[in-house]
Amino acid sequence: MRWIIFVVIYVLLDVYTYQVFKTVSRYSWIYYIYLFLSLAVLANLLYQFNSGEGDGWAGARSYAVGFFLVFFVPKLIFLIFMFGEDVVRLFVGGGRKLANSGTDFNLPSRRKFISQIALGLAAIPFVSMLYGMYKGRYDFRVLKYTLYFDDLPEAFDGYRISQISDIHSGSFDNHEKIKYGVDLLREQDSDVVFFTGDLVNNEAAEMQNWKELFSTVKARDGVYSILGNHDYGDYKNWESAAAKKANMDTLKDIHAEMGWDLMLNEHRFLEKNGERIALVGVENWGAGGFKKNGDLDKASEGLTAKDFKILLSHDPSHWDEKVRTDDKHFQLTLSGHTHGMQFGIEIPGWFRWSPVQYRYEHWAGIYEEMGRVLNVNRGFGFLAYPGRVGIWPEISVIELKKGPKPA
Repeated sequence: MRWIIFVVIYVLLDVYTYQVFKTVSRYSWIYYIYLFLSLAVLANLLYQFNSGEGDGWAGARSYAVGFFLVFFVPKLIFLIFMFGEDVVRLFVGGGRKLANSGTDFNLPSRRKFISQIALGLAAIPFVSMLYGMYKGRYDFRVLKYTLYFDDLPEAFDGYRISQISDIHSGSFDNHEKIKYGVDLLREQDSDVVFFTGDLVNNEAAEMQNWKELFSTVKARDGVYSILGNHDYGDYKNWESAAAKKANMDTLKDIHAEMGWDLMLNEHRFLEKNGERIALVGVENWGAGGFKKNGDLDKASEGLTAKDFKILLSHDPSHWDEKVRTDDKHFQLTLSGHTHGMQFGIEIPGWFRWSPVQYRYEHWAGIYEEMGRVLNVNRGFGFLAYPGRVGIWPEISVIELKKGPKPA
């Protein structure tokens, strides 16, 4: 039933799309080509998600979602303009009828320039989302931050951290592009590298073809990692609980094979010139129905508020609801999870917007509250929509400095 409703809504939106093409151009074949492509995209989506084939949100299913969004989002723009114009036409026609009671009720003709505006605006997401699938998803960016802390141990003044998150290896299909991203990470030559969860989409096997490449990621003080919500295999129907557990064991082994120190509600110390900072890694803890395996108290057992701490926690909602008010004072938290929804607008220092902000208060970049700092990495990979528009795949590089932040 839900698919029937979905198809009806999609087709009804094409009615308004037809109005745009009909008003702008006298050549009806242009619309019929569009309609054919639109229905083909819909048919492919229905096939991919009802055939019993496919692998979660990756591969052919991912592309089915991508092309569906390419056609669906512009339809919403057509709907807004055409429906809005219909409301105005209805009032104008009704006003004329009231003013001239002896005449028939007639709706005014559509205005060509309204349809032209709608078509022009709809072309922006149409082209952008195609670009996001072709190039944007591998358009890796290095974002650099300098963070100041009064209580940072002197020996760690100038200490450099690289962070990546949300690899989602099951979505990858271009070894050359991923190698470029990994090489870019290695070029940062940071003192330590952190990975903040979601190595795979569903299964550990997704990482088999990529672990050799990611094992080349090294740092002087090591590579440390945690689990994200997708790493537990909860989004796949397993034949048995034993199979699911075996998958998790394999995933943990892969972290070890790559030389990554996987932290499961525990902590480590980095020591330098007789001083130290604590690395705290929790399992996934997320609000809104996500797995809550993260145990902050267990992971930080024995630490005090005086210890300088870097917390790795996949979901930024953990920081919102627990970390920023914790008495142990976690100075820096590194998260991911949101991907910035892989779609948005960012003009550094001026404007930021993404639909994900209506779900997550902290969704990308640096946030500071109550003397605590959070960085939400926009993600290295992608999921579902096989692209990125405006929110590019990210490598965070953070330099720690001792002292107050310059005015």
